[in-house]
Amino acid sequence: MGIVVFDVASFRVRYPEFATVSDALLQAYFDEATIYLNNTECSLVTDVAKRALLLNMLVAHISALNAGVNGEAASPLVGRINSATEGSVSVTTDMGAVSGSAAWFMQTKYGAAYWQATINLRSFRYIPGRSYPA
Repeated sequence: MGIVVFDVASFRVRYPEFATVSDALLQAYFDEATIYLNNTECSLVTDVAKRALLLNMLVAHISALNAGVNGEAASPLVGRINSATEGSVSVTTDMGAVSGSAAWFMQTKYGAAYWQATINLRSFRYIPGRSYPA
């Protein structure tokens, strides 16, 4: 099996919107991503190539939350914009109807993609017991 080693160049090809984020910071975000998705030989995602894709989605999500996208500062808003007014500027945000565990991921398109891609990891796994002869 093995572990995923973060490849900054491959990440930048897939996510060019994070070109202004330093390599060192992306590596730190990758290290943080391994808190959310196990990157050891005991990971539920046994396919290393698939695990690399999922970890890169998490790096993009964490980057968007903390460093922003396309050189823009990260938004301090949490959730989607529910309503906005122009005179005396007013913005209301709403997380929508999501579970508490999904809420953090739904803040960016990268997190939402990760959440959807890992649905099979959050499902009940049945491991049958040993069969005994009658």
